[in-house]
Amino acid sequence: MKVARDPAELGARPRGVAIGTFDGVHLGHRRVLDAAQATGRTSTVVTFDPHPRIALGYEVELLTTLERRLELIAEAGIEETLVVEFDLELAQLGPAEFVDAVLRPLSTDVVVAGADFRFGRGRSGDLALLAELGFETRVVPLVEGISSSSIRDLFRAGETEGAARLLGRPPEVEGIVVSGDARGGTLGFPTANLRVQADLLVPAHGIYAGAANGHRAAISIGTNPHYGGQERRVEAHLIDFSGNLYGRRLVLQLWRRLREERAFESEAALVEQIARDVDEARGARPPV
Repeated sequence: MKVARDPAELGARPRGVAIGTFDGVHLGHRRVLDAAQATGRTSTVVTFDPHPRIALGYEVELLTTLERRLELIAEAGIEETLVVEFDLELAQLGPAEFVDAVLRPLSTDVVVAGADFRFGRGRSGDLALLAELGFETRVVPLVEGISSSSIRDLFRAGETEGAARLLGRPPEVEGIVVSGDARGGTLGFPTANLRVQADLLVPAHGIYAGAANGHRAAISIGTNPHYGGQERRVEAHLIDFSGNLYGRRLVLQLWRRLREERAFESEAALVEQIARDVDEARGARPPV
């Protein structure tokens, strides 16, 4: 998939364009992406970075980084994506000005979007207005119960299986592997410690079964209460993996929450529990 930051990088050709933030690229988003491909034109996504609500000063816990969002859009079969920088200047563009700045330079023929799609200053534009401006428009019906907000609520509560049903895939946390306390290795279960982007949603503290880098994983999210920790850590023990992951980006799939984190009466008891967690994670299956 070709990714551009300016319409001129893509050139002018007949396009079926899907517009949206697409945070999480959930099952509802997938319907919109499928509709763009069904237009018979070059399938193109117009998306925004940063998230418009973040740019406008609101707090949003993202389901995906931009890098992961683009990967998922590409996996859905989209040919091109234009990433539009969302800033206060863009937010002030009226709908017709947005069309002239973004859609017409792409030679857009067809615009597809969900029924609740709005754009332009004050969210004053919609698909009906685009039709008046000369575009063919296709409304993609909303999927009842599926939204980025509802997925955030489930994931935030640690309900990974419920979130997976709405995403159509396991929920994820990603980050860069950094050095930690190296305590896992001394206990016999080395972990990859992740530095997670500040605005990325991290689920409820606990121990999870999941996968990363092609290996099943036992994943700890929390403060390591057995050692009196205060800072949140995201750590993954990749089962049957050996190698150096430092400095690499790692995407963790979270399949199932196994238990809450807690302190133990001894380090030996902690090691026994970790071994049980690893056994559970070894036998776990993806939720979808």
